[in-house]
Amino acid sequence: MLVDVLGVDIAVLSLAEAVSMIEEFVAQGVPRRVVTANPELLYRACRDIELRELINSADLVTADGEGIVWAAGFLGTPVPQRVTGIDLLQSLLPKADLLRWRIFFLGAAPGVAAEALAQVSREYPGIIPASHHGFFRPGEEEEEVLEGIRRFRPHLLLVGLGAPRQERWIFAHCRELGVPVSIGVGGSFDVLSGRVKRAPLWVRRLRLEWLARLLRQPSRWKRQTALPKFAAKILQQKFTQNPRKN
Repeated sequence: MLVDVLGVDIAVLSLAEAVSMIEEFVAQGVPRRVVTANPELLYRACRDIELRELINSADLVTADGEGIVWAAGFLGTPVPQRVTGIDLLQSLLPKADLLRWRIFFLGAAPGVAAEALAQVSREYPGIIPASHHGFFRPGEEEEEVLEGIRRFRPHLLLVGLGAPRQERWIFAHCRELGVPVSIGVGGSFDVLSGRVKRAPLWVRRLRLEWLARLLRQPSRWKRQTALPKFAAKILQQKFTQNPRKN
Protein backbone atom coordinates (compact mmCIF):
# COMPACT_ATOMS: atom_id res chain seq x y z
CA MET A 1 0.00 0.00 0.00
CA LEU A 2 1.21 3.50 -0.87
CA VAL A 3 0.34 7.04 0.11
CA ASP A 4 0.91 9.96 -2.27
CA VAL A 5 2.81 12.74 -0.47
CA LEU A 6 3.57 15.67 -2.79
CA GLY A 7 3.61 13.37 -5.78
CA VAL A 8 5.90 10.77 -4.20
CA ASP A 9 4.58 7.29 -3.39
CA ILE A 10 5.52 6.47 0.21
CA ALA A 11 5.24 2.85 1.38
CA VAL A 12 2.74 2.31 4.18
CA LEU A 13 4.72 -0.09 6.33
CA SER A 14 6.44 -0.47 9.67
CA LEU A 15 10.17 -0.66 10.28
CA ALA A 16 9.93 -4.44 10.73
CA GLU A 17 8.05 -4.78 7.45
CA ALA A 18 10.65 -2.69 5.64
CA VAL A 19 13.43 -4.91 7.01
CA SER A 20 11.59 -8.03 5.84
CA MET A 21 11.12 -6.55 2.37
CA ILE A 22 14.80 -5.67 2.09
CA GLU A 23 15.79 -9.16 3.25
CA GLU A 24 13.67 -10.54 0.41
CA PHE A 25 15.30 -8.11 -2.04
CA VAL A 26 18.74 -9.37 -1.01
CA ALA A 27 17.62 -12.99 -1.41
CA GLN A 28 16.37 -12.25 -4.93
CA GLY A 29 19.72 -10.72 -5.91
CA VAL A 30 18.33 -8.21 -8.43
CA PRO A 31 19.61 -4.61 -7.99
CA ARG A 32 17.08 -2.59 -5.96
CA ARG A 33 17.05 0.97 -4.63
CA VAL A 34 15.62 2.14 -1.31
CA VAL A 35 14.97 5.84 -0.62
CA THR A 36 14.33 7.10 2.91
CA ALA A 37 12.35 10.25 2.16
CA ASN A 38 12.23 13.14 4.63
CA PRO A 39 10.26 16.40 4.30
CA GLU A 40 13.22 18.39 2.95
CA LEU A 41 13.78 15.87 0.16
CA LEU A 42 10.09 15.77 -0.77
CA TYR A 43 9.77 19.55 -0.73
CA ARG A 44 12.72 19.72 -3.11
CA ALA A 45 11.22 16.96 -5.26
CA CYS A 46 7.90 18.74 -5.62
CA ARG A 47 9.80 21.52 -7.44
CA ASP A 48 12.25 19.20 -9.24
CA ILE A 49 10.39 16.83 -11.55
CA GLU A 50 13.52 14.84 -12.42
CA LEU A 51 14.25 14.20 -8.74
CA ARG A 52 10.62 13.28 -8.08
CA GLU A 53 10.66 10.74 -10.90
CA LEU A 54 13.99 9.35 -9.67
CA ILE A 55 12.53 8.80 -6.19
CA ASN A 56 9.34 7.25 -7.56
CA SER A 57 11.38 4.82 -9.66
CA ALA A 58 12.92 3.35 -6.48
CA ASP A 59 11.79 -0.09 -5.33
CA LEU A 60 10.94 1.14 -1.83
CA VAL A 61 10.40 4.66 -0.48
CA THR A 62 10.01 4.94 3.29
CA ALA A 63 8.68 7.68 5.56
CA ASP A 64 11.85 9.19 7.01
CA GLY A 65 10.74 11.80 9.51
CA GLU A 66 7.82 12.80 11.66
CA GLY A 67 6.80 15.34 9.01
CA ILE A 68 6.13 12.54 6.54
CA VAL A 69 4.22 10.54 9.18
CA TRP A 70 2.08 13.61 9.94
CA ALA A 71 1.49 14.32 6.25
CA ALA A 72 0.41 10.75 5.47
CA GLY A 73 -2.09 10.75 8.32
CA PHE A 74 -3.37 14.22 7.45
CA LEU A 75 -3.90 13.09 3.86
CA GLY A 76 -5.96 10.14 5.02
CA THR A 77 -3.55 7.19 4.76
CA PRO A 78 -1.58 6.85 7.99
CA VAL A 79 1.79 5.08 8.05
CA PRO A 80 2.57 2.92 11.12
CA GLN A 81 5.78 4.75 12.02
CA ARG A 82 8.71 6.62 10.55
CA VAL A 83 11.38 4.47 8.90
CA THR A 84 14.57 6.53 8.96
CA GLY A 85 17.88 5.70 7.35
CA ILE A 86 19.66 5.15 10.68
CA ASP A 87 16.83 3.04 12.15
CA LEU A 88 16.62 0.95 8.99
CA LEU A 89 20.40 0.44 8.95
CA GLN A 90 20.54 -0.58 12.60
CA SER A 91 17.57 -2.94 12.21
CA LEU A 92 19.21 -4.65 9.24
CA LEU A 93 22.45 -5.40 11.09
CA PRO A 94 21.17 -8.46 13.04
CA LYS A 95 19.93 -9.95 9.75
CA ALA A 96 23.25 -9.20 8.10
CA ASP A 97 25.11 -10.78 11.00
CA LEU A 98 23.01 -13.96 10.88
CA LEU A 99 23.18 -14.32 7.10
CA ARG A 100 26.83 -13.17 6.80
CA TRP A 101 26.06 -10.38 4.36
CA ARG A 102 28.83 -8.32 2.80
CA ILE A 103 28.11 -4.66 3.59
CA PHE A 104 29.80 -1.64 2.02
CA PHE A 105 29.67 1.75 3.75
CA LEU A 106 30.23 4.63 1.32
CA GLY A 107 30.26 8.21 2.52
CA ALA A 108 31.09 10.71 5.26
CA ALA A 109 34.47 12.30 5.94
CA PRO A 110 37.69 10.26 5.65
CA GLY A 111 37.89 7.75 8.49
CA VAL A 112 34.28 8.00 9.63
CA ALA A 113 32.83 5.10 7.62
CA ALA A 114 35.76 2.89 8.67
CA GLU A 115 35.17 3.82 12.34
CA ALA A 116 31.46 3.06 11.95
CA LEU A 117 32.21 -0.34 10.46
CA ALA A 118 34.69 -1.11 13.22
CA GLN A 119 31.97 -0.44 15.81
CA VAL A 120 29.47 -2.55 13.85
CA SER A 121 31.92 -5.43 13.41
CA ARG A 122 32.54 -5.66 17.14
CA GLU A 123 28.83 -6.15 17.81
CA TYR A 124 28.05 -8.16 14.69
CA PRO A 125 31.10 -10.29 13.83
CA GLY A 126 29.21 -12.23 11.15
CA ILE A 127 29.10 -9.20 8.88
CA ILE A 128 31.75 -8.96 6.15
CA PRO A 129 32.57 -5.22 5.96
CA ALA A 130 34.19 -2.73 3.60
CA SER A 131 34.10 1.05 3.36
CA HIS A 132 35.22 4.18 1.54
CA HIS A 133 34.82 7.83 2.48
CA GLY A 134 32.56 10.16 0.50
CA PHE A 135 35.18 12.76 -0.47
CA PHE A 136 36.03 11.26 -3.84
CA ARG A 137 36.20 13.33 -7.03
CA PRO A 138 34.40 12.52 -10.28
CA GLY A 139 36.53 10.79 -12.86
CA GLU A 140 39.40 8.45 -12.08
CA GLU A 141 38.98 8.60 -8.31
CA GLU A 142 35.27 7.80 -8.51
CA GLU A 143 35.95 4.95 -10.92
CA GLU A 144 38.34 3.46 -8.36
CA VAL A 145 35.54 3.59 -5.78
CA LEU A 146 33.14 1.88 -8.19
CA GLU A 147 35.70 -0.80 -9.02
CA GLY A 148 36.25 -1.44 -5.32
CA ILE A 149 32.53 -1.97 -4.79
CA ARG A 150 32.31 -4.26 -7.82
CA ARG A 151 35.20 -6.39 -6.54
CA PHE A 152 33.72 -6.59 -3.04
CA ARG A 153 30.28 -7.67 -4.36
CA PRO A 154 28.25 -6.46 -1.37
CA HIS A 155 24.77 -7.66 -0.56
CA LEU A 156 24.02 -4.23 0.86
CA LEU A 157 25.44 -0.86 -0.21
CA LEU A 158 24.81 1.94 2.28
CA VAL A 159 25.49 5.39 0.86
CA GLY A 160 25.87 8.41 3.13
CA LEU A 161 26.50 11.31 0.75
CA GLY A 162 23.61 13.50 1.87
CA ALA A 163 20.32 13.97 0.04
CA PRO A 164 19.72 14.24 -2.84
CA ARG A 165 23.32 13.53 -3.90
CA GLN A 166 23.19 9.99 -2.52
CA GLU A 167 19.90 9.24 -4.31
CA ARG A 168 21.28 10.54 -7.60
CA TRP A 169 24.53 8.61 -7.16
CA ILE A 170 22.76 5.34 -6.42
CA PHE A 171 20.42 5.83 -9.37
CA ALA A 172 23.37 6.45 -11.69
CA HIS A 173 25.39 3.41 -10.62
CA CYS A 174 23.17 0.72 -9.09
CA ARG A 175 22.69 -1.29 -12.28
CA GLU A 176 26.37 -1.40 -13.22
CA LEU A 177 27.33 -2.33 -9.68
CA GLY A 178 24.78 -5.14 -9.46
CA VAL A 179 24.33 -4.74 -5.69
CA PRO A 180 21.07 -6.38 -4.50
CA VAL A 181 20.09 -3.43 -2.27
CA SER A 182 21.41 0.15 -2.17
CA ILE A 183 20.10 2.59 0.46
CA GLY A 184 20.79 6.28 1.05
CA VAL A 185 21.44 6.69 4.78
CA GLY A 186 22.46 10.34 5.17
CA GLY A 187 24.54 11.01 8.29
CA SER A 188 24.17 7.52 9.76
CA PHE A 189 27.91 6.77 9.69
CA ASP A 190 28.62 9.75 11.95
CA VAL A 191 26.18 8.27 14.47
CA LEU A 192 27.47 4.70 14.21
CA SER A 193 31.07 5.87 14.59
CA GLY A 194 30.17 7.68 17.81
CA ARG A 195 31.14 11.11 16.47
CA VAL A 196 27.51 12.29 16.62
CA LYS A 197 25.09 11.29 19.37
CA ARG A 198 21.43 10.60 18.65
CA ALA A 199 18.78 12.13 20.84
CA PRO A 200 17.79 9.96 23.83
CA LEU A 201 15.07 7.38 23.20
CA TRP A 202 12.52 9.34 25.24
CA VAL A 203 13.04 12.36 22.98
CA ARG A 204 12.54 10.18 19.91
CA ARG A 205 9.37 8.72 21.40
CA LEU A 206 8.08 12.26 21.86
CA ARG A 207 8.81 12.79 18.14
CA LEU A 208 11.20 15.63 18.90
CA GLU A 209 14.44 14.25 17.51
CA TRP A 210 14.42 16.93 14.82
CA LEU A 211 14.40 19.62 17.54
CA ALA A 212 17.20 17.94 19.47
CA ARG A 213 19.33 17.83 16.31
CA LEU A 214 18.64 21.50 15.64
CA LEU A 215 19.64 22.48 19.19
CA ARG A 216 22.83 20.44 18.90
CA GLN A 217 23.61 21.69 15.38
CA PRO A 218 22.22 25.24 15.00
CA SER A 219 23.68 25.39 11.49
CA ARG A 220 20.81 23.09 10.44
CA TRP A 221 18.30 25.94 10.78
CA LYS A 222 18.53 26.75 7.06
CA ARG A 223 17.44 23.19 6.26
CA GLN A 224 14.62 23.43 8.80
CA THR A 225 13.10 26.38 6.95
CA ALA A 226 11.83 23.83 4.43
CA LEU A 227 9.50 22.34 7.04
CA PRO A 228 6.83 25.09 7.11
CA LYS A 229 6.99 25.22 3.30
CA PHE A 230 6.50 21.45 3.23
CA ALA A 231 3.50 21.78 5.57
CA ALA A 232 1.99 24.46 3.32
CA LYS A 233 2.36 22.16 0.32
CA ILE A 234 0.63 19.37 2.23
CA LEU A 235 -2.28 21.70 3.01
CA GLN A 236 -2.46 22.57 -0.67
CA GLN A 237 -2.47 18.87 -1.59
CA LYS A 238 -5.18 18.13 0.95
CA PHE A 239 -7.52 20.61 -0.66
CA THR A 240 -6.60 19.99 -4.29
CA GLN A 241 -5.52 16.31 -4.25
CA ASN A 242 -3.43 16.64 -7.42
CA PRO A 243 0.16 17.28 -6.27
CA ARG A 244 1.66 15.66 -9.36
CA LYS A 245 0.49 18.67 -11.35
CA ASN A 246 2.43 21.18 -9.21
